[in-house]
Amino acid sequence: MKAAGPVLLQHVAERILSRWLQRQGKVEVHCTGGLHSFGGRSVDIVHAWQGAQWRIKVKPDPYFGTDPRRIADRALTFYRAATDAYAFEAVANAATREPGWMIESSADDLYYYRIVISQPEDEVAALFEEPDEVFFSELAVDADQLVVLPMRATAEWFERNFERYAPRPVVIEGPPAWFRLVPRSDIDAAVSGIKHVGPVMSTLSR
Repeated sequence: MKAAGPVLLQHVAERILSRWLQRQGKVEVHCTGGLHSFGGRSVDIVHAWQGAQWRIKVKPDPYFGTDPRRIADRALTFYRAATDAYAFEAVANAATREPGWMIESSADDLYYYRIVISQPEDEVAALFEEPDEVFFSELAVDADQLVVLPMRATAEWFERNFERYAPRPVVIEGPPAWFRLVPRSDIDAAVSGIKHVGPVMSTLSR
C-alpha cells in the first residue's frame, strides 16, 4: 500500500532533505524508516558527523501557501494557507497518552520544513515512486523554507510551556495525536541556536 496524506508528505520531505544534506557535503546520509534501532526514538534521517552519527527529526508543514486559488483547491492536499506557528506533537496517541515526538525524540536537530506542492496527492505519490532525476525535476514545489532547531533546547522549553497553547487533534496514522501550535515568535525568542536556512528545493536544481 502506497503512502498517502501526512505520511506521504513526510516521505517526500525526508527525500528532499536527504538530497540537500548530501549537497551540503554530509556523508552516510540515510533515512531511518522509523527504526529505533537505526537512529533512535523519533529520528528520521542520520548522517556521519565528526566520527559519530548525527540524528535529525523531520517535521514537514504544508501550511505555507499564499495563493488563494490554490489554497481553495481541495485537490491540492499539500497546499494549505500559511500560518505563523510551529506545530509540535505533544501526545502521539490520545488513547494511551504516549508522549509525542517533540518530547521523546532522541534527535540532535529538528528540521522544521515548510513546503507547499501545487500537484494533487495522487501525482505526488506517483512521482515519489520515480527515480531521483524525475522526482526532483517534476515535483511542483511552489515554496519551501527550512528552519533547523536544536532539539534538546526546544524540547525542554516545550515541556515547560506547552500547556499555554491549545491542543489540536491530528490524525496521521491510527489514533489521533495532539499537537500544540506555538507562534514562531515565541520559539525564536526563547531558544538560541535556531538556524533559518531558507529555501531548499531550488538549490537542488543548480
